Amino acid sequence: MASQIFIPLTVGGGINTLDDFDRVLKAGADKVSVNSGAIRNSKLIEEAAKKYGDQCVVLSVDVKRVDGKFKVFAKGGRENTGIDAIEWFVQGQENGAGEVVVNSIDTDGVKTGFDLELLSILAKKLSIPIIASGGAGNMEHFKELFKIPGIDAGLTASIFHLKEVEIMELKRYLRDNGVEMRI
Repeated sequence: MASQIFIPLTVGGGINTLDDFDRVLKAGADKVSVNSGAIRNSKLIEEAAKKYGDQCVVLSVDVKRVDGKFKVFAKGGRENTGIDAIEWFVQGQENGAGEVVVNSIDTDGVKTGFDLELLSILAKKLSIPIIASGGAGNMEHFKELFKIPGIDAGLTASIFHLKEVEIMELKRYLRDNGVEMRI
């Protein structure tokens, strides 16, 4: 893919070791996203950041509310690790993650909006870029997301795949609503 398109690529899935980082970077990735691998090896983020630089390391976390607390889930959101999600994000930043992807299991796929409560908490605790994932159902959801200071990006798939929203239409809408946007 990297030889065919010329946009920055972040690659994740099955990243468990520094060799995995090396493999995807040599294949053309600009950044590497790690989730379960970091849960299994808490030193992975720190080691990767030292070897490749903070800008290369993306901590992706699947988060779900359990008894009113945000918990980290593994194995595609099927396994509750018992780890406090807010603390995990802070620790990831301290260990050298250059950005985070916040995958809200509670809002993913329901198209009722991003998890603004979780994202607001993280925006106050982190100084690295935050990418929100899970919940977008319309353009207004993005407008609400970007009202939170410290949120850098919103990620969605189905509304684009199903052509419920066109990318350029969303970009124009956000720009027209005061969100800095490159068109």
